[in-house]
Amino acid sequence: MNVIDRHIKKTSTSAHITQRAEALSARLRAVGERAFPPTAQKTLRSFSSGEVAEIVGVSDGYLRQLSIDGLGPMPDLGNGGRRSYSLEQINELRQYLASVRPKEATRFFPRRRNDEKLQVITVANFKGGSAKTTTSLYLAQGLALQGYRVLAIDLDPQASLSAMFGYQPEFDVAENATLYGAIRYDDQRVTMKDVIRPTYFTGISIVPGNLELMEFEHQTPRFMLQKRGRPEDLFFRRVAGAIAQVEDDFDVVVVDCPPQLGFLTMGALNAATGMIVTVHPQMVDVASMSQFLLMTSDLVSIIEEAGGRLDYDFLRFLVTRHDPRDVPEQEIVGLMRDVFGSDVMAATAWKSTAIANAGLTKQSLYELTRGAVGRSTYDRAMESINAVNQEVVELLNEVWQR
Repeated sequence: MNVIDRHIKKTSTSAHITQRAEALSARLRAVGERAFPPTAQKTLRSFSSGEVAEIVGVSDGYLRQLSIDGLGPMPDLGNGGRRSYSLEQINELRQYLASVRPKEATRFFPRRRNDEKLQVITVANFKGGSAKTTTSLYLAQGLALQGYRVLAIDLDPQASLSAMFGYQPEFDVAENATLYGAIRYDDQRVTMKDVIRPTYFTGISIVPGNLELMEFEHQTPRFMLQKRGRPEDLFFRRVAGAIAQVEDDFDVVVVDCPPQLGFLTMGALNAATGMIVTVHPQMVDVASMSQFLLMTSDLVSIIEEAGGRLDYDFLRFLVTRHDPRDVPEQEIVGLMRDVFGSDVMAATAWKSTAIANAGLTKQSLYELTRGAVGRSTYDRAMESINAVNQEVVELLNEVWQR
């Protein structure tokens, strides 16, 4: 095959891949439009009074009496007098309860105080399939339901987290609208506020991702070779610098890291106050995590030698996609607990068909009712999800000395 033939073959292959990518993107957009017609914008369902009582931590009877007395936000009344609340109303209810029961104010309305530092939690592992995005999604939504102001940052160029929040990266995320826009090296850099977007899930804002994030991986080596700029402009400080611009607006930042230890991930690690390493309980995954930890240690050393400092409030390992009835998996979980001790989270994220089925329509279980995926399956999955999120809340309370 001569040079011309090879060029034609290469061009043909490139065009073939491009056609397939465009066709798949168009089909995914069509699926989204069918799932959320007519504007393809996601909305969040309302919550029954029983669900709200469980979320807020009061009895359903107490909520009923409040509505009878005309106190707090008034729920919508449906068939048979069923009461339901939007997430906005749940937050109003939290504020009301905090005002009338001041001794329990922090429990009802847990936003951080001025003397409490912003918590930046990175969800990381360089092996794909360890449920980083699923963990980030459910953590962000679970914290928002508890009343926290959450910023989700999608650092993965594949942008699965963005898609789950209703932003399809190919169509809905413009140029310079990812975190790259706020950390780039040239005069086109924008502020962090410029790349933060609202979501349908009250309490959560997002910095969406797309393939543009790869530009930071390409440009950083050039910038380093030029050796220009101030110390605070070094690549590993840029993510922290961007987050600092908006720290007064949020209580917790959840960062979904890409499955690689590149410059973006190093920036996220430097910005973090806490880290959750997700791991599937299979021997090959545990072995991969060992390499991830060794590489992370080397990179952290380089960052510290360059003047950075990583002083985490917590580092935890979360077992994901776990089948507690699987004996080999239980043995691997036992191995991890033996090696890492209390750094392994007590709660595990169970493998669940309910979570997988919800994901088919780019939804989480928080967005669905019990009947949508089966009551028992839903309840088992939610028990696992809420246990993981509650453990993170306890870590936050410990850091904030509550």
